[in-house]
Amino acid sequence: MQEINTTEKGIKLYRNSKKTKKLLLTSLGVCIILLVVILYSVGIFDNVLKIKPLVFSGAAFLIMLILLLKSVMGLKDKSPLIELNKQTFYGKTTPISKSFGIVNWEDVADIQSQKTGGDTLVIVTINNPKKYEGRLSKMLWNMAYSKETNQLTLMYSASEIDIDSNELFNLFNKSWKESTSLN
Repeated sequence: MQEINTTEKGIKLYRNSKKTKKLLLTSLGVCIILLVVILYSVGIFDNVLKIKPLVFSGAAFLIMLILLLKSVMGLKDKSPLIELNKQTFYGKTTPISKSFGIVNWEDVADIQSQKTGGDTLVIVTINNPKKYEGRLSKMLWNMAYSKETNQLTLMYSASEIDIDSNELFNLFNKSWKESTSLN
């Protein structure tokens, strides 16, 4: 197990190759199952074409395959997946957080841990969304921005890094509290 890389510049969390391989194998397994459903829907086994399952499984297969290929291509990247320092933080563990980039701790309103599907995510709520406009595509912005609260929600996952979700949540909270004590 790798240790958390802590320097005077902050905390850097890197990819855990065992977790990443497990995640990629799980994704590959899902792709294979979807491919079998596609073959069944086409009528390979019983000569009956089933349109609805074919459309749904085909779309899910393409999405999973694209995500799997992007993950495999990302294995070459040896930079930290999450970096926390006294003023800012950034992460590359979800599509929104990767696209969003660096966030100032002073704009953070809340940090929570939330179980979503098979993963527990660290949810960071951010005030001052106008400051961060233009960083995300329109689709990702609409996913992150809440009109009711006028806040952004970013998610960070521990699924590929060398610590678990509770430790990640604690690191985010500790770094946020330390940054507010500096001001």
